[in-house]
Amino acid sequence: MVPRKPGEPHGLSPREAEVLAGVTEQLSNAQIARRLQVSVRTVESHVSSLLRKYGVADRTALTAMNRHLSSTSVKPGRITQIPVSHTSFVGRRQERQDTLAALAHAAPVCLVGPGGVGKTRLGAVVAQAASREFSAGGAFVDLAPIGEGFVLRAVADALGLAERPPQPLAEVVAERLALGRSLLVLDNCEHLLEEVGDLVERLRATCPRAGILLASRERPGLAGERVITVPPLAGEAEALFLDRARAIDPAFTAEPAAVAEVCARLDGLPLAIELAASRVAALGIDALLVGLQDALRLLSGARGRPRRHRSLRAVIGWSYDLLDEEERTLLRRLSVFAGGFDLAAAVAVMPDLSPSAVADLIGRLVDKSLAGIAGGSRWRLLETIRAFAADQLTGSGETEAALRLRLRWAAQAAETLEARLEGGGQPMERLEGGGRPLESRLRGSRQPQFDLVADDLRATLADTPAVPDRDAHRLARSLAHLTFARGHHREAIDHYLAAADRARAATDRHAGLLNAADTAVAIADGRLALRLLLQAADVVGDTGRRTATLASALALTHRYLRGSDLPPVRAQVVEALQAATSASASAGDRTAALVAIAWAWQRGGLELARTAADSARRCGDPLVLLAALDVLTGANVQAGRMRTVQRISQERLALIKDLPAHEPAAAAEIVDTFHSAARAALCVGDLPAAIALAGRAEVEDPIGEHPYLSIPKLIRPLALSGRFSKVFHQAPAMWQAWHQAGRPRSTWLSTGVYAAALAHGLAGTGEFALWRSRALEMAGTDDPATAPVLAAFAAFADARLATHTHVIAGARLTAPTHDDVATLVERAFAAFSSRWYESYARAAGAELAVVAGLPQAAELVAAASPYAEQNTWAAASLARARGILYDHHDALTEAVDLWTSINARFERACTLRLLSARAQG
Repeated sequence: MVPRKPGEPHGLSPREAEVLAGVTEQLSNAQIARRLQVSVRTVESHVSSLLRKYGVADRTALTAMNRHLSSTSVKPGRITQIPVSHTSFVGRRQERQDTLAALAHAAPVCLVGPGGVGKTRLGAVVAQAASREFSAGGAFVDLAPIGEGFVLRAVADALGLAERPPQPLAEVVAERLALGRSLLVLDNCEHLLEEVGDLVERLRATCPRAGILLASRERPGLAGERVITVPPLAGEAEALFLDRARAIDPAFTAEPAAVAEVCARLDGLPLAIELAASRVAALGIDALLVGLQDALRLLSGARGRPRRHRSLRAVIGWSYDLLDEEERTLLRRLSVFAGGFDLAAAVAVMPDLSPSAVADLIGRLVDKSLAGIAGGSRWRLLETIRAFAADQLTGSGETEAALRLRLRWAAQAAETLEARLEGGGQPMERLEGGGRPLESRLRGSRQPQFDLVADDLRATLADTPAVPDRDAHRLARSLAHLTFARGHHREAIDHYLAAADRARAATDRHAGLLNAADTAVAIADGRLALRLLLQAADVVGDTGRRTATLASALALTHRYLRGSDLPPVRAQVVEALQAATSASASAGDRTAALVAIAWAWQRGGLELARTAADSARRCGDPLVLLAALDVLTGANVQAGRMRTVQRISQERLALIKDLPAHEPAAAAEIVDTFHSAARAALCVGDLPAAIALAGRAEVEDPIGEHPYLSIPKLIRPLALSGRFSKVFHQAPAMWQAWHQAGRPRSTWLSTGVYAAALAHGLAGTGEFALWRSRALEMAGTDDPATAPVLAAFAAFADARLATHTHVIAGARLTAPTHDDVATLVERAFAAFSSRWYESYARAAGAELAVVAGLPQAAELVAAASPYAEQNTWAAASLARARGILYDHHDALTEAVDLWTSINARFERACTLRLLSARAQG
């Protein structure tokens, strides 16, 4: 029997796996049948079976889901993070059946009952049983340690999903749950009902076929919800008590009436029963009954609490009373940790005891079932026990002191984790996998140390007021750095701002705002970055730092911002920078370099850009040099020196090798370097290098691959290489993701969509006009000539397609008229405000003039010839144009060699056909 491969749903046969592979490769049923040497009808039968097993409607959805699931840790038919229990599940047959039946419908299902009644255990059993019906898998998410504002992050982490800025995380989660039949279980929702309700309503609107199971002490009140009440155990309570007691003492026996009395006094609550059963082996049933009687009397009459909660508190309170004073003190103070604790955390809240003494106390609490082992030398309190201990902490008057001890622990723990980032400049918990983004390297691997303490670090910071405080500032600063390295970029911005609010010194406030701005740049939110930089300039008193910050703000307006509203804002920054520069008595080398970079952007020209680069080299800061090389890149582009641009990009690539990718400022420069280097390779016609750089960016970009920001880097060289099938595979995903992100206007992204249009035109699919209109929609224009960057690329693509149309006129396409050709050629030789793709436009325009027989064709070829020095693609196109114009065999052969050198398969094939036709004619 062939074993089931990873990523395949349960019950998938080897033949179905082979058919699924063919469908994913977008093969037709006939092609799959030929490959597998079976009938088409057999393939059709297997496809129908796959659609049923995956719970999707068509082949497109089947392909999308299979590709997505195979790239994450969540596999078909697997619900991740279901709590594992080492004890038997007793009773709940009716509730289990009712819940499974309710999940078959679209409405959310809510398990509602008091604390300790067993909602979590029931939810886990139901999720495991339901996994067969939810073929797209899902996740079980415990919200008990999750603070307000982090429900969506907890769900994303459980599903193995990473941020894909600037796409909202909610859309990333919805996309995952919309793939086939998925199940999401949210446990312990009672403290986050509003946030959970908002998330559920969004998911119901975007992925209505997903199953949603909630467990809460309070009914969520969602429209159309199906509530399953989880009552205390009745006749099954005695069976549960005996099962747990005999797990400790297999010889345990007791009179049925005594066991029934114990369970009755505990109101049939499973948690209370299990706690009592854990003591019966030591105390015996009679002593247990006596203890319960005393505890119930002690805690009876607690107003404002449901009766069941009073009964549960009786069990916990009785256990608490059996502790000695040190055990009670530790239990009370451990209640400040929501997500569990390790020995260091426990020692931090018991500073008067030695670590060995605290370790002994923890062991005693575990033995008495008041603390549980969480794995990896960590422990945690059951939520109901933690709530009881928190009440005791308040009653003891120790809350403020305990929270201060927790804050000191959190600050130190965060700094310790942050130090691991700094060691060698490697991301925290570095695992095998090269330079992949941290979040993708961690999928399917052991949980990193940060994740174990993250919820408590967040909760601790949230409990601090936004006022200057040394420990709170330390915690916020380190937590920001850690969350950035973990891939939680928006959260990192919030923490950097919190650090600024809690800083005592102006320089520390300034640093927090700068880091927040750098993070915003890294995730392509330039407008937020500009606002933060201007705030940073206002809070710092040092004129040198203020000057450097304003210089960075001015450079940012040129590097990362576009829009008609930008000139007045830029003018204000220019005025502020001029004033700051005048007020600064003497600027250090770094500040001088940043100011030189800013003026090079503002005033333009190669000379100023070279001066800025020289100044940056003198200051010795690689980040400043990378910024200077970017302005030098722009100046050389505008001078038409594309070979120089590529050389600069190679220097930038060498500089980023040793940068700490976990630092926001470094990450921003790494992202920009890959973007610029890939475009530089393309704009000298080095298609293999452009494709390789696009691949490297997906792996080494610290922000991670993005559904539409990263794809254009690859589509452009693929289209020019003639790899049309790959373009057709990538482009729809890019277009869909752009729509889901709110359709942000972008001219540089639109060149990728226009490249897809060119591929469709050259391949004769009939979709050129569709993709061309999409490119214009993305650029926000009806006329590509009005869109910077796109203008030259569109002129090139239109001219190249028109040339192809002329060559094969009479076969499938209609040749453009003479007037159409003249207009296209005129566009190709226009003056472009952005010259990145000018060489392509000039060469394609000259070749079109030749094949269309325009009278000025020879002059246009000569006018375009200088571009051959800057772009191998243009050199090949112009060589082919000369071969056609002068009927020159050697020129056509030269073109073939040039196309071969850059792996432009389609163009090479076209040129070989011309040579063949010439030889025959």
